[in-house]
Amino acid sequence: MVKQTVKVAANLLRAAFKLFWLLFLGGMSLVVLSKLVTGIYGWVRTYSESSVPPRSVAIVFGAGLTRSGGATAVLRDRIQTAANLYFAGKVEKLLMSGDNSTIEYNEPAAMREYALSLGIPDKDIVLDYAGRRTYDTCYRAREIFGIENAILVTQQFHLPRALYLCNMLGVDGVGVAANNYNYRRMSLLYWNMRELAATVTALVDVHVTRPLPILGQPEPIFEVQRPGQFSPTNSTDDSSS
Repeated sequence: MVKQTVKVAANLLRAAFKLFWLLFLGGMSLVVLSKLVTGIYGWVRTYSESSVPPRSVAIVFGAGLTRSGGATAVLRDRIQTAANLYFAGKVEKLLMSGDNSTIEYNEPAAMREYALSLGIPDKDIVLDYAGRRTYDTCYRAREIFGIENAILVTQQFHLPRALYLCNMLGVDGVGVAANNYNYRRMSLLYWNMRELAATVTALVDVHVTRPLPILGQPEPIFEVQRPGQFSPTNSTDDSSS
């Protein structure tokens, strides 16, 4: 009886170990596939500040606040890059999208404040107070602000996911990486590791669950889409499905 019990326990242990490895390998395969898809998709849509084609709007993604409520270094980097595009005549407006889920935490306001300090006119700054996630920012850019084409501004580790999401949600986006600052290796490692799970979630969001972010009344930045150089080329408008 004892030998039989030990044998059953050993078989169960082997089965559990095999299941663990199957799940582990399956999960890793999903992560690798997700990164490969978004990486290739983003690579062909990423430009330098000087070579990026003009678009009507630059979308700047939130990236946290300091304890004092100001923009973090990562966020200042993004805003600086967007300002460079604005002064180079690459965009007409800057959409600052971030989290304002509480009164004490207001990313868009901090983004606006820093953009103003760089000389961006207030009339050309648009604030999105419900950009809690990259998915939400892209979804609301199309549905609330009527953006059909844009330059996406964020760091290189985040740009492929942002480009994939926005294009899948109907915004014909190209990207420029914010690289004005040098970051610590440990910070870059942490951000890139975090992107692994976030990228899988992004693909699930756009192809499976399609969650609805906070919406509201439309607030189009432009009454009509800008003609000529600002008309979209290959927008995929499937955000209403």
